[in-house]
Amino acid sequence: MALVVIFYELRQKAGEVAALSPAQAVRLINQGARIVDIREQAQFDAGHIVDAVNMPAAELADAIDGRFKKAKSIIVVCDNGVRSGQAVTALRKKGHDQAFNLRGGISAWRTENLPVVASS
Repeated sequence: MALVVIFYELRQKAGEVAALSPAQAVRLINQGARIVDIREQAQFDAGHIVDAVNMPAAELADAIDGRFKKAKSIIVVCDNGVRSGQAVTALRKKGHDQAFNLRGGISAWRTENLPVVASS
């Protein structure tokens, strides 16, 4: 039974490593991280993080090796952090250890009163 608890705790901590709070994301962005927003185009156009790139989640794994190869880190964003978390899990399984999920998604970003821009 103790092994199950230890395994569960380690798994939770490992999952948290791949998720960043908005404040942690800002620090990483300031160090050169790229932001990939996987929301629908209309949602992205209504408001997104400055310098974010909009890309469907299905295309992300293929594009990351080419388009974002030089980026130190990638932060994946969705509405609430669920779909982006799944995308980051897939990227990490492919060996992209510097892929991170914005915990809480754009909703958490807005809650922290961090800037968003709308596409014109």
